[in-house]
Amino acid sequence: MPVRYKSSATFLEFPVIAIAVGPDFSNNEVRGHARGVIAIGDIATGFLAIGGLARGAIALGGLAVGLVAFGGLGVGVLAFGGLALGYFAAGGAAIGFAAAGGLAIGYYAAGGAAIGKFVLGPLHRDPEAVEFFSRLVHGLFIPSGTK
Repeated sequence: MPVRYKSSATFLEFPVIAIAVGPDFSNNEVRGHARGVIAIGDIATGFLAIGGLARGAIALGGLAVGLVAFGGLGVGVLAFGGLALGYFAAGGAAIGFAAAGGLAIGYYAAGGAAIGKFVLGPLHRDPEAVEFFSRLVHGLFIPSGTK
């Protein structure tokens, strides 16, 4: 059964919550396409998008495209997934400026098989890569101003 829902509340003419799952043959839709601030559907487009194909500032899905993307294939500035493509990428296979994963390809790369200018892996440890990833991890997990 198809599910369609749009909240009556809107933000910049988009519904705050939109859900579209399954086919809706009365509207000639083979897949549900949700468009809203928070979008959940077979195809989802919104600030927060969750779906098989998700596009948004924060995207979660099988194929996720956004500023922050989590998915089987994640494409974004911050990308996480089985295959992650982004400026900062982490996943089974990660490709980006800074990449971390089983296979990591990037200017800075850390992983089981690391390919890049500065690598941190089982066979080679560039001091620049160690410093970069140390600063990156500390910057993410330790608030500034604390010791």
